[in-house]
Amino acid sequence: MTDTAVTLSDTSTWLPLDGLAPGFDANKAELSADLAGRTITLVDERGTRITHTFDDSRVRWEYQPGAGDAIPASSGSDAYEAFRVDTGLYFAQFHHEHKPDEAVSLVLDVTNGRALSIVQAIGDQFPGNTAVRQLFVPSLIEGAPTAGSAPAPTTSLIGRRVMWVYSAEHAYEHLYLSPQWYTWQCLAGPEKGLADTDENSVWEIRPGIYVFAWREKVIPCASVTIADHRDVRAIRSHGVLFGLDESGTTPTHFTFGAYGRLLSNTVHPDRFDPADSAGGTGSVGVAGEPR
Repeated sequence: MTDTAVTLSDTSTWLPLDGLAPGFDANKAELSADLAGRTITLVDERGTRITHTFDDSRVRWEYQPGAGDAIPASSGSDAYEAFRVDTGLYFAQFHHEHKPDEAVSLVLDVTNGRALSIVQAIGDQFPGNTAVRQLFVPSLIEGAPTAGSAPAPTTSLIGRRVMWVYSAEHAYEHLYLSPQWYTWQCLAGPEKGLADTDENSVWEIRPGIYVFAWREKVIPCASVTIADHRDVRAIRSHGVLFGLDESGTTPTHFTFGAYGRLLSNTVHPDRFDPADSAGGTGSVGVAGEPR
């Protein structure tokens, strides 16, 4: 094994999450102010209601659990960022100030009256084995007409190899392997040469628009992204990274964006199709994919 290979394989030398942040967000989209002045209430299948009232920079929220929801009622206010993904479709992020080991991503389809909430948590409050775990909760927007399909897990990305450019210095490629796994490789930037296979979850929001979320096992972090794949030569994504800093004690949360393009697409014979291993997929109360 060469010295370079030994160094790349030594995960103790890998860059911590806060070390990646400088410059990584160069391709982040402009923030959207479209949600300012709006109140949006999400209602899930348990009857849990979460009301969000947005101003220019903060969101006030109130959580009212429904039947079978063990999470207690609560309320609070946090700084937020929102991105416009498509007409009437927004991606909003906030990191709880009262509970810094939790962060929330909201996918709000105000045109179709549908939403997907992704809660990221450091620790073991959700099922899974990674340092940061994720909970996916589809909902309806109260009082809005409903159209289109509900957000749902999908295998549509399996077999695709996509290059993502986050800045002039940062580029990665993703190979979507199965409902459970994807492989990433750094093509340019401080992590160049590093690669790993980590857990992922993919949800379709609209035709060709997907939430892609991953949970790393080496670095204590996870990410939620939303990407428009309708033009495979000009894919656009918006995302957030959440985890622990180099000390292993302080939460780190930052948003980013990327431009992507499809490099290749593998089509497996039916009997060897990784998508067939999906089994049952869940929504409320399910983190990641079944094992």
